[in-house]
Amino acid sequence: MTAANANWLEGLSADSAEVVDRARRSLVVIQNRRRGAGAGVVWDRRGTVVTNAHVVGRGRLHVILPDGSEQEATVLAIDSGRDLAALQIKADLLQPLARGDARRLRPGDWVYAIGNPWGVVGAATGGIVIGMGSDLAEMPASGREWLALSLHLRPGHSGGPVIDSAGQLVGINTMITGPEVGVAIPVHIVEGFAREARIPSV
Repeated sequence: MTAANANWLEGLSADSAEVVDRARRSLVVIQNRRRGAGAGVVWDRRGTVVTNAHVVGRGRLHVILPDGSEQEATVLAIDSGRDLAALQIKADLLQPLARGDARRLRPGDWVYAIGNPWGVVGAATGGIVIGMGSDLAEMPASGREWLALSLHLRPGHSGGPVIDSAGQLVGINTMITGPEVGVAIPVHIVEGFAREARIPSV
């Protein structure tokens, strides 16, 4: 490997680590006493957290913030059909993720999925976009839009953010459909859910 190539790889590695580190500041752990732990993402500075409906379940919920503090959470809205839920916590100085546009992603674009797999808080995995839409071969026909990603999700990634190479939120981790295929809910679908639930956009 030439020195130029080594420098390029070191720069790419440093940039990737910085993007993930910034996103982790908006990642929370969601604990459901009956179903274990999942992930969520800070949606706004008012204490709204977005996650999957299947992470919420029916038990009492606690959210562990990036600084390690813990709070009980209240469910603001839940949509099992879209597998989305919004929680409310009492917290100041939260750092929401800037939102991107999943509709601009192209097959081959690089993305990262962040979550808390098997209790490893803030773990990241990376891969490329397979495709986005309602007619993906990876998902049964449902009329719903999905973001299919060539990366490895594990239990505990659910509800965490998918970010693009600029660190913008483009989706919410949801499920796996194969050994190296992760599926996420595109961020514009989450924004629609938030509007319908009358959650402020700021």
